[in-house]
Amino acid sequence: MELPPVNIKKILYTTDLSESARFAFAYAASLAGKYGAEITILHVLMEDAKMESGIIGYIGEDRWKKIKDQNAQEARQALIGKKRENIAIRYGLEHFAENMAANLENEPEKRLTDEVVIRRGNPVDGIIEVSEQRKPDLIVMGTHGHGIIADAMMGSTARRVIRRSKIPVLVIRLPDEK
Repeated sequence: MELPPVNIKKILYTTDLSESARFAFAYAASLAGKYGAEITILHVLMEDAKMESGIIGYIGEDRWKKIKDQNAQEARQALIGKKRENIAIRYGLEHFAENMAANLENEPEKRLTDEVVIRRGNPVDGIIEVSEQRKPDLIVMGTHGHGIIADAMMGSTARRVIRRSKIPVLVIRLPDEK
């Protein structure tokens, strides 16, 4: 059996801004460097209609909209490295861009484009929708790895993305600290 060639030109990296997501970014950046791929960074702000209606009842619709807009802006700033607590993502992107520039010196027509996308809604739906729109070759995401029993009982975001995705999904688990 002959193996098909692997050609990765677009990577969709999803993040919930957790430690496991930052760890997964190293894999996305490494693969992008190896294949000369572009990375789209996606963060989905979770929304729950039942929860929202309860909150709106207490604080009002206008106040809730302002809070959601502020949350979206803070997430965007964190993803593009303007907040100190997410310096790992900023450093990773800068390092990745430097490596890519060095690799593409002989091919000036190629250009690396990193895009930050922030969506609202269900994370799984958001990841699948963006993957269908942007048509990446690979989705890279972290998982929290709560153990065998917890993994079997819970429907994790990563598990549901794997089930629904039409493209390969690379799930990176945060290594156990010893």
